[in-house]
Amino acid sequence: MNTAAQPSAYNSVQGYLDALVAPARAQGRDRFFTYVTSIREENQLINSGSTAGFGVRLGYDTANNRVFVIEAFESGPAFPRGFDRGVELLAIGTTAGNLQSVSSLMASGGPDAVQEALGPSDPGVSRVFQIRQLNGTTSTVTVSKTEFALDPVSDRYGARVINDNGKRVGYINLRTFIVEDAEQDLRAAFNTFRQQGVTEVILDLRYNGGGLVRIAELLGDLMGRDYAGQVFSRTTLRPSKSSENETDLFEVQPEAITVTKLAVIGRGGTASASELVTNSMIPYLGNNLALVGANTFGKPVGQFAFDLEACDDRIRAVTFQTVNADGQGEYYNGLAAVVPNTCAADDDISVQLGDPAEDSIAQALSFLRNGAATCTPITANAQSARSAGSRSSERRVLQPSNPTAAQREIPGLF
Repeated sequence: MNTAAQPSAYNSVQGYLDALVAPARAQGRDRFFTYVTSIREENQLINSGSTAGFGVRLGYDTANNRVFVIEAFESGPAFPRGFDRGVELLAIGTTAGNLQSVSSLMASGGPDAVQEALGPSDPGVSRVFQIRQLNGTTSTVTVSKTEFALDPVSDRYGARVINDNGKRVGYINLRTFIVEDAEQDLRAAFNTFRQQGVTEVILDLRYNGGGLVRIAELLGDLMGRDYAGQVFSRTTLRPSKSSENETDLFEVQPEAITVTKLAVIGRGGTASASELVTNSMIPYLGNNLALVGANTFGKPVGQFAFDLEACDDRIRAVTFQTVNADGQGEYYNGLAAVVPNTCAADDDISVQLGDPAEDSIAQALSFLRNGAATCTPITANAQSARSAGSRSSERRVLQPSNPTAAQREIPGLF
């Protein structure tokens, strides 16, 4: 910590926090993990599972100045207006008469210009869009931001049992760990897996930025029925706070199964609780575990909340690290270097999530079927899946530099 930093030298709380943690940031151990957010916004997000916006996640192509919908929330206002995975945003405006092409916005100001054109995350903010569907059809539509529910597991594709040549494989796409409703969705999904005799699972966390540790611990329980009483993860604080260290053990849950093979789909936006779950399963699955897609973000640490209620400020400060039963927790550069097997794959937005034909899911099924022999390893620094010329090689999640509480936990959300 930079103890020389003085509050009077900075015009914002975040600026002062950035100065305090500058030494850790220089070491790659606090990449903007310490921040100030709104108490009201964060509590609303956790308790009600709702936020204001269009209800889509966006990704941008850095090489070709294009922006796409990579996921749509069914309860959001954009979904019934034709926004879904693979739809391209061609132009944005406040009226049909002042549309600006996305390509010109990207060329002049990069992703920041697109974010500005989308407007603030307030109910009632309206934008006119020109969009192109996967079949090439274009249309001009108006969408107004509203409060909408952040369903953590989609009712369309979030949980299903895939028939892979007669073998039943459980697939679950968890959008976020931050919403309390994730518990009931996860329990329902694994209850179905249990009833159908599923023991091999694809855990799709490709856009999951993390959230509540207790939801991560529940997910571990639901995959580790036979490990009850054994260590899932350990939470360790600095030596002077070691009395607050905790060990979380697998607990028996009525819906739990024992996963024998696990393929975790991840990408650059996969972080925090998503990585915690994956890392915690390594000691129990070994070579029967693979990371599929691209390298993850690299956040083996968590924050405690310190509230300044008079200001509606909540300071989330890094205070602990999580390690697995083997004491492994050094994945600041992503999970690719610590997971036993890695399988590079594209994020094919021309195919819906949950579809066995989507490239990452197809590669996950191949690993579960044939092991790592058919995999191309993910390099530790790779945020793209395959060669530089692949369709998703230069696409990144569109993330505001000043995210709301929801955007911080759900990368790419607008």
